[in-house]
Amino acid sequence: MEESSGLLVKVLSELGLVSLHHSRQDVKLLCLQRFVRLFAYGASTLVLVLYLQALGISKTRIGLFMTLTLVGDVCISFCLTLVADKLGRKAILALGALLMTGSGVAFAFCENYWVLLAAAIFGVISPSGNEIGPFRAIEESVVAHLTEPASRSDVYAWYSLLGTAGTAFGLMTGGWVVQYVSTVLEWQLIDAYRLIFVGYAVLGLVKLTLALLLSSAVEADEAVTKGAIKANREDSNTETSPLLGNGHDNPQGNEEQPKSRGRLVSLLPNISQEGYAIMTSLSVFFALDAFASGLASMSWVTYFFRWRYGIAEGKLGSIFFVTSITSALSMLVASSLAKRFGNIKTMVFTHLPSSIFLSLIPVFPDVRLSLLFLWLRASSQSMDVAPRAAFLAAVVKPSERTAIMGVINVVKTVGASLGPFLTGSLADRGLFWVAFVTAGCLKASYDLGMLAVFQNHERHAAGRDRQRLTTEETVAGPA
Repeated sequence: MEESSGLLVKVLSELGLVSLHHSRQDVKLLCLQRFVRLFAYGASTLVLVLYLQALGISKTRIGLFMTLTLVGDVCISFCLTLVADKLGRKAILALGALLMTGSGVAFAFCENYWVLLAAAIFGVISPSGNEIGPFRAIEESVVAHLTEPASRSDVYAWYSLLGTAGTAFGLMTGGWVVQYVSTVLEWQLIDAYRLIFVGYAVLGLVKLTLALLLSSAVEADEAVTKGAIKANREDSNTETSPLLGNGHDNPQGNEEQPKSRGRLVSLLPNISQEGYAIMTSLSVFFALDAFASGLASMSWVTYFFRWRYGIAEGKLGSIFFVTSITSALSMLVASSLAKRFGNIKTMVFTHLPSSIFLSLIPVFPDVRLSLLFLWLRASSQSMDVAPRAAFLAAVVKPSERTAIMGVINVVKTVGASLGPFLTGSLADRGLFWVAFVTAGCLKASYDLGMLAVFQNHERHAAGRDRQRLTTEETVAGPA
C-alpha cells in the first residue's frame, strides 16, 4: 500500500501537480485567470477573420487589421509593463480585464473598420489565439516572485498548460456555438459571430473578478527592489555574474540615483547593464520566432482550412480543440525533460520538429495529410513554453523580471505584427502556402540560434544564484 502511495506521489510530482498544489493561492488564481483569458482569445480567434470578411473586408485589409492590432498592442504593453511594479500589478491586471469587456462590446455592436481596430488594440483582441498584451509578463513575474526556483518549472508548465487548454475549449465552444445558432436557430452568420464577442465581454468581467481576488502579495517587494538596485554594482564584480557583455557598471552615485529621479521617471524600473545585454540578445531571437508565428497565426490557419477544404465552423473548432489539448498535454512532458536535460536543450529539441511540421501543412492536397501535420506540429509546438519561462526567470534578476519580460514580449509582438499583413497579401494572390513554408524555416533558424548562443547560460545563472544565496546568508548571519 505504501509502495503504491509512494508511486502515486512520484507520478504526481513528475507531472508537476505536487508543486502546483503547494503553490500559493495567488498563483492558482493567476492560472485560472489565464485559462479564462485564453478561452476568450480562442473563441474570438476562430471567427475573427470570418467576421471581418462577412463585413466585406478584403483579405489584405484583414491582414493589415491584424498587423495594426499587434503594433498598437506594442505601445499599450510597453507602457503598462514598465510601470506595473510601481502602479500595482493587481491594478494593471484589473484594468486589462475592463478593456477586454469594452472590446467585446465594440465588436458585438459596431461595424466600422477603424472603431473595431481601436477596440482590438485597447481591448486586446488576439489575432493568433495566443497571449498578447501586458498580462503574461506581469503574471510570469508574479509566479517567479511567489514560487521557489526548484518548483518554478512545474508551476510554469501548468500555467502554460491551462492557457493552452483555455484556447482549446474556446475554439471548440466558439465553433459549435456559431454552427448551432446559424443552422438550428437559423441566425445570420454575422449575428452568430457577434454572439461570440458578447461572450468575450462577459469573460472579461469574469477575469476582472479573479483579478480583484488577488492579495497584496502579488505586488513588487519594494525592499527587495531597492536592495537589488544597490546589489547590481556588487554583482557585476563577481566572476559568475556576467552572462553577456563585460558587466562593467558605474560605481558612483548608484545609491543617490533614486533620489535624483523625477516623479514620472521614478516609475520606470532600474535595469543593470547585464540585464540590458540579456534582454537585447533574447529579443533578437524571440522577434524572429514571433515574426514566423505571425505568418502562420491561428486566425490564418483556421481560415486556411475553412477556405481550402470547406470545413464547417463546428468541425473546425473541434479540430483545433484536439490540437490545442495535445499541445497543452505535451507541456507536462517538457517539464519532466527540462529537469533532466536543462531548459535550453528542451526548448530547442522539442520546438525544432514543430517548425518542420508547420512548413509541411500546405504541401499536400489531401485534407487528412494536412490535418496530420497540423496535429504533429501541435504535439511539440508548445513544449518550449514552460522551459523558456523558467530560463528567463533564472537568468534575469528578480527586480528586473517584470520590465525585461515585458520588453521581450513587446519585441515579440512587434515581430509578430509584420506577419499577418504579409500572409493576407499572399492569400489574395493564391500563395497561402508560402507563408507556412517561410514560417517553418524561420522558426528552425531561431531554434538553432538559441542553442548556439545560450546553451551555457543556465550553468552561469545557477552559479550566480548560489553566490547570491551565500552572500545573503553571510549578511543575515550576524543579525
